[in-house]
Amino acid sequence: MSENPLAPQHLRFPTDASALTARIWPASATRTDDGELVVGGIAASDLVAQFGTPLYVVDERDVQSRAVRVRNAFTEAFERIGTRSHVYYAGKAFLTTQVAAWMVEADLRVDVCTGGELAVALAGGVDPALLGFHGNDKSDAEIARAVEVGVGTIVLDSHEEVQRVARAAADAGVVQRVRIRINSGVHASTHEYLATAREDQKFGIPLTEAVTAAEAVRAEPSLAFVGLHSHIGSQIFDESGFREAARRLMDVHATLVATGPVPELNLGGGWGIDYTEADSAFEPEDVADALAAIVAEACAERDIPVPEMAVEPGRYIVGPAGITLYRVGTIKPVTLSDDEQEPATRTYVSVDGGMSDNARPALYGADYTARLARTSDAPAVLTRVVGKHCESGDIVVNDEYLPGDVHRGDLLAVAATGAYCWSLASNYNHVGRPPVVAVADGVPRILVRGESIDDLLARDTGVVPGA
Repeated sequence: MSENPLAPQHLRFPTDASALTARIWPASATRTDDGELVVGGIAASDLVAQFGTPLYVVDERDVQSRAVRVRNAFTEAFERIGTRSHVYYAGKAFLTTQVAAWMVEADLRVDVCTGGELAVALAGGVDPALLGFHGNDKSDAEIARAVEVGVGTIVLDSHEEVQRVARAAADAGVVQRVRIRINSGVHASTHEYLATAREDQKFGIPLTEAVTAAEAVRAEPSLAFVGLHSHIGSQIFDESGFREAARRLMDVHATLVATGPVPELNLGGGWGIDYTEADSAFEPEDVADALAAIVAEACAERDIPVPEMAVEPGRYIVGPAGITLYRVGTIKPVTLSDDEQEPATRTYVSVDGGMSDNARPALYGADYTARLARTSDAPAVLTRVVGKHCESGDIVVNDEYLPGDVHRGDLLAVAATGAYCWSLASNYNHVGRPPVVAVADGVPRILVRGESIDDLLARDTGVVPGA
């Protein structure tokens, strides 16, 4: 068997279509002697027997160890240049009360961007002083609540927020710490929808207006200016964007230091993870060392103190630790070439979920890796894993080689679904959102229960109670 001519260039024909590449799958992912997929010490079939499919599975120990690794990497790198660092977990990647508690245990702070995320973080036991609150369109109620509970830092995303946050803080009789999110103009190498520092988009204050914004903050007695914030995008593999954004922010930072204190600098997050064999993710130690070197050099050139540093990873911490389990349904080989000698065929493998539990392929053209929960010696065939929704774009894995004996009833696992899958989940076609189960040391526990038909009907006002 050879590579299918329909396969994209990055997808190589596998020597083993059942192999689990360590950098893509959860740290605990392995196979039993008879080939069954195991995560957190629990076989996929046992998880499905208890919780059904689709099912989000999160390796709890992997999440915790990745959080600690990031914290240690930045602590050590910035201690070497004479300053402290703060790691904020970007809650938008995946946030539940128990995930928030894991971050507290790992000594991380948490970043939220809506009133709902704020409520979850607080319910999970996060000290509000260790929270950062983002958002390009914070409501007055969200701002007031953040000030009321004592959120450590509110990130200002526009000029008008200066006055709005100042009023809320004055009404509460407190001085609110704030950062200013700067649109650095750096064009990160990522999908257009994931690039957050390009000029023509909604986030941040232009670099040329940063000094004016900071002066406005300093003029408000109820605000304390903490520093600048930058976020150039997510799922980025090219470090040049981070370097350039840091350089541009340091120029403004130095200007502001000349007229008042600027204790911190937040360089955001956004480094990518490995979804497929073609990806090549940064190691957190490499990111930390590179950013520390940039900041140290910039401060030395400008003869200014090195500020305390902050970063906001999310995907790196939870993404690789999660998988999604599906039940295979319809199998449909589609021949796309009439070459009798070598017809080009793609096998469509339908599963019992789709874009309602993983919107990323439809939103961004995101690629994933899939494996059957069992091993097989059957020759690999090019497949497209698709969902059950009424959309042609309902694709879970666009291109993957799976064993040719894949059949209805098989369990299929998609790797690296820990970030932005549950967060973006919907009830499209009135499909209930799946449960999320954490696994550790052979024990599963529910983080979020799945939705039933009763849940879907509960908010429909036309339903007659008891009918």
